[in-house]
Amino acid sequence: MEKGGLTAALQAANLTAEQLMAWADEMRVGLRGTTRRVWGRRGTKVHQSVQLVYKWRYLFLAVDGRTGRIWTTWLDHFNEVEVAGAVLGLKRQTPVEALVWDGASPHRADLTRDMGLPLIEQPPYAPELNPAARVIQELRRAVEGRLYATLEDKVVAIEARLAQFDADPASLQRLTGWAWLREACAALPASNAA
Repeated sequence: MEKGGLTAALQAANLTAEQLMAWADEMRVGLRGTTRRVWGRRGTKVHQSVQLVYKWRYLFLAVDGRTGRIWTTWLDHFNEVEVAGAVLGLKRQTPVEALVWDGASPHRADLTRDMGLPLIEQPPYAPELNPAARVIQELRRAVEGRLYATLEDKVVAIEARLAQFDADPASLQRLTGWAWLREACAALPASNAA
């Protein structure tokens, strides 16, 4: 993203510095396991068990790195109906007034755009610009590389890590409250409240 691009996109959506904006993304959670680097004795082959079960759920996650707040919900499928429902729930049940995310097809769908929440699209192929992707990276670090009896067990492990983030907004701010992001939001005009 070019310098000042985020500020320009937020200004085009008529947002002010005081409004609460969240960055969102989805995380596919399944029992299709992955291997991780592990320590082993030199000269001894390390064996890792991997699950090969094709069951999935999706974690819809929105984060505001400026305040250290996080909002989540679980989706059964990653499609425009489920994503639009998550956006509508975010609008109705949280103080979030705008959403910044990538250009995945359910994000660009008319049904999603009709939910009444300003949706700002990030440049393609740039997950490093999305604070929600950084949270997802930490969630994967916490849960991957282990075997789970059921998908629900893995969901419980993720929710335990999410509860830690929710209980410690300062750690979430350090993880996602990047300086360039705060500067872009601070450069927005102030509201015209009398």
